[in-house]
Amino acid sequence: MKAVVEACLNEAINKLKQQKVLDSSIAINAKVTHTKDKSHGDYASNAALILAKPTRKPPREIAQLIVELLESKPEIEKLEIAGPGFINFFLSQAASSQVINTVFTQKEKFGQCNIGQGKKVQIEFVSANPTGPLHIGHGRGAVVGDCLSRLLNATGWKVTREFYYNDAGQQIINLAHSVQARCQGTGPDSDNWQSDWYQGHYIKDVAEDYLSAKTVHSADKKVTASADPEDLENIQEFAVAYLRREQDLDLKAFDVDFDVYFLESSLYKNGDIDKTVKTLIDKGHTYEDGGALWLRTTDYGDDKDRVMRKTDGGYTYFLPDVAYHANKWNRGFKRVVNEFGADHHSTVNRVRAGLQALDLGIPKDWPEVVLHQMVTVMRGDVEVKISKRAGSYVTLRDIIDEVGRDATRYFLAARRAESQMTFDLKLAASQTNENPVFYIQYAHARICSVLRQLEEQNIIFSQEEGLNNLSLLVNDYEKSLIDRITKYPELVKTAASALETHMIAHYLRELANDFHSYYNAEKFIVDDSALRNARICLICATRQLLVNGLDLLGVSAPEKM
Repeated sequence: MKAVVEACLNEAINKLKQQKVLDSSIAINAKVTHTKDKSHGDYASNAALILAKPTRKPPREIAQLIVELLESKPEIEKLEIAGPGFINFFLSQAASSQVINTVFTQKEKFGQCNIGQGKKVQIEFVSANPTGPLHIGHGRGAVVGDCLSRLLNATGWKVTREFYYNDAGQQIINLAHSVQARCQGTGPDSDNWQSDWYQGHYIKDVAEDYLSAKTVHSADKKVTASADPEDLENIQEFAVAYLRREQDLDLKAFDVDFDVYFLESSLYKNGDIDKTVKTLIDKGHTYEDGGALWLRTTDYGDDKDRVMRKTDGGYTYFLPDVAYHANKWNRGFKRVVNEFGADHHSTVNRVRAGLQALDLGIPKDWPEVVLHQMVTVMRGDVEVKISKRAGSYVTLRDIIDEVGRDATRYFLAARRAESQMTFDLKLAASQTNENPVFYIQYAHARICSVLRQLEEQNIIFSQEEGLNNLSLLVNDYEKSLIDRITKYPELVKTAASALETHMIAHYLRELANDFHSYYNAEKFIVDDSALRNARICLICATRQLLVNGLDLLGVSAPEKM
């Protein structure tokens, strides 16, 4: 209906141009917005205020001319001029309720659009080093990244989901030594155990499977252990594959998939690292100081220059990051969204500076970055800090096993990513109205229950009769529910444009609240068949919206609870 109102408004403006009231050279594509207060109508527009300056007429005078042209429109019940010249639109109930027809026609596609026009976008998320189980922070990144992928796909983008991981470097060397020590019978209590080695119980599991010469399959590789405690290279390869498989299992339990797994080591093997260094040197953006190679990132807005190659000849993490993102650009991804933990904040500007120095034509604000804050896990009033398996933090698998996938995904998606959040295990596991995911899923299950009651009572639901009598839906509960449904397509566009997945979670809770209020106040299975079928059409449309929205969050819509 928003599009309909915009079309009516633009039609009126064009008529004023034809009547020579407005100069034909004036270009304006009138926009309307939902009103926050329903007493001010369904929609409002400031078109008259925009037109006032070029026409040199008072805004209220222009508004009056527009209103006179729109008063006969059947979609509009009433028009008001408010304040300095805002136009408030009150839709007819018949026009408002037509959104239900649209839902029945479009079904799972209702709310989708083609903003992206099939253009490519790569979303990188999780990207956890294979040195241990995924923690709850990784889980938040997985949810936000997966929901962003779903949102952008629903708005017409061709999405590629990518997982980048470090399979070389000091952390991986430390991992290999940790597993080797366990293979040799040395544990964290030994005097020979190094402080930077990994101590979780999972390291012992890796060592035991290695000594048993097992084969592990991760999403991107297969490795068989040699069972030789002295073969550090094989231990490292096996440990990386083993922990990547563990991550895959966690992500599968979380319903998160990837299209591409990108290994840091490939940047060395294919020459991207050396090529990046040579390009930066040749373009004069580097200098040597203290035996290290520096990049002049301050030339591109960084607070200080950054070391690329250390005095020992090894590269800092910064350089592979620049090479990796240049690789993304060269693969044709002109739009890239990186979903990282907030601890990556300091790397964003330096990577962008490195990309600018390469002079590849990359925009200054590329890639786009979504950062999520830390998660504090509570069980009621008590903070939960460690996992028995990981030994030092709460794992994602612990959370899923305790409260389930749906609750975990919803809770991690329901807060703005940049906000710190508290995950209350007790609340997430509860089956009460205070638990938002239960409240939303219960709305869906209630609607399914009403449909089952129709069958049990041998009452035939006539969709055609219901859609032909939508004008009977006139009480406040029905108006509120219809208005909420009408807002969904615009909300999806806004959430996708802002890269804010929590907006979908909030909308679903409001939709569920509107439905539960309606359910508690009115009967749906009434004797009047026209009214009954109209109400069933309304709640079926609501059910479709719940399914569509929950799918964007990767949360199920159960029919019974």
